[in-house]
Amino acid sequence: MNLLIKQATIISSNSKFHHKTIDILIEGGVITEIKNNIQTKSNVKLIEVKGLCVSTGWLDLQAVSCDPGYENKEDLDSLIKCAASGGFTGVCIHNYNLPPLHNKVQIEYVLNKTQNKLVDVFPFGTITFEGKGKDLAEMFDMKQSGSLAFSDYKSPINDAGMLMRALQYSTNINSLIITHANEDSISHLGQMNEGEISTSLGLKGMPSLSEELMVQRNISILEYTGGHLHIPTISSKRSIELIKKAKSNGLNVTCGVAAINLFCDDSSLLEFDTNYKLNPPLRSKKDMLALRNAIEIGVIDVIVSDHAPHDTESKDLEFDLADFGMIGLQTAFSCALEGLKENNIDCIIKSFTTNPRQILGLDEPLIADGQLANLTLFTLEDQTMLTAKTNLSKSRNSPFFGKPLKGKIIGIVKGSKTFFN
Repeated sequence: MNLLIKQATIISSNSKFHHKTIDILIEGGVITEIKNNIQTKSNVKLIEVKGLCVSTGWLDLQAVSCDPGYENKEDLDSLIKCAASGGFTGVCIHNYNLPPLHNKVQIEYVLNKTQNKLVDVFPFGTITFEGKGKDLAEMFDMKQSGSLAFSDYKSPINDAGMLMRALQYSTNINSLIITHANEDSISHLGQMNEGEISTSLGLKGMPSLSEELMVQRNISILEYTGGHLHIPTISSKRSIELIKKAKSNGLNVTCGVAAINLFCDDSSLLEFDTNYKLNPPLRSKKDMLALRNAIEIGVIDVIVSDHAPHDTESKDLEFDLADFGMIGLQTAFSCALEGLKENNIDCIIKSFTTNPRQILGLDEPLIADGQLANLTLFTLEDQTMLTAKTNLSKSRNSPFFGKPLKGKIIGIVKGSKTFFN
């Protein structure tokens, strides 16, 4: 399908058309013209939306597919639909699978099943065998099969020696380690952020100290071993300070934040909605504001969806029995926009495009003549509302059903494949 995108504002700091409003002609999946005004042709589909913006296709650095093992919650096909609807042309999946993504067979299963799909799917192999933190997984074999990074998802590497060996080994194979920061012995049985609200609700808290101690420990190990460490979802002001200092000392450490942590604080749990039960949890308003500022100044590198599908049996329970997590691919952009506002759109887009690809060592697609199209189309003025009809996940664990949110994803274009909401 040939497309003509009319009068779109380009948001791409690597493009010479950055902040310019122009037309883009795509023929056979390739950008063939970028001009102030391109005449409409008979064999071209016209895309013309008020306030339209276009950027390089977005890449989400943290989601789970549940496939294989928990396909009743999500599968790779439904994940791809959610990602496309949320504006992502690429999505990285962590281990929430049975069997785990701990060997080359599992990596190849995901890659083979998603080959030539609308959205690129990048599976991350586990750091440890079965993601249980005891023995190193077959990282070399998984790297050879296509794993770009290694992560045990929400299971922190409690054994300091294990993390040290993982970082050393990943350096030898030119990869990176992604590890969740949570000291289980401190946050054990915690349900939400520890503070005044958790006390008033009578819920056991998860102190920010449990995250900060692990961030500090992991940075200290990185300083000893070298390599590249990525902390996927930080949530506290002190964690930001630790990472900022590590970066200033020249350590190769990067980090991300879940989009919802930029929009909501722990007061969202006053109604005991289990869809707000997250790990890391929604923290205080002070922490939320610090996270926003850290995106603006570049301490936090990426914003992620932290897409974690759960069925009704896992969420429609008493609060302390419900699983952690929410679906987020279709609302990640709106949450980021609600938190950071339109004047920070450049920061938002950079955290969805340039930075995640730099972390993974991937080339960023260009918005230029002769380049294969890899684009996300969106507006800042319209609104998004998640409903039973628009939700493309197999799961419904989101607090945003029926609630209007800022921004709207118009669609994505990736080569000759397209998706429009």
